[in-house]
Amino acid sequence: MSQSSRKILYCRCAFAQVVPEATKNEVLERLCESGKTFECVSDLCEMSARKDERITKLVEEGQDVQIVACYPRAVKWLFHQAGAPFPNEDQVEVLNMRESSAEEIVEQMLKP
Repeated sequence: MSQSSRKILYCRCAFAQVVPEATKNEVLERLCESGKTFECVSDLCEMSARKDERITKLVEEGQDVQIVACYPRAVKWLFHQAGAPFPNEDQVEVLNMRESSAEEIVEQMLKP
């Protein structure tokens, strides 16, 4: 996955509240400080439940993407539930804020 062409999608997990608040805040703060371009959504679960059409536009076919959210299997299912195509496994990396520390997430996002 090429870092220069990689898109970062950050989920705030605003409604489910299953990700520790401190982790979400630190990851978002460090992402903002990095100067990298990223897309922030309030809650992928809520978007999926409403079958929000914007979820399809969050990941474009052929583009490498890092999704900062929760469990990879859950993120994949959210896209499926919303009727949105999920990127190929070699084009997507899901970073799990439920199990990883903010430092681990940031290190993965910013690695060369």
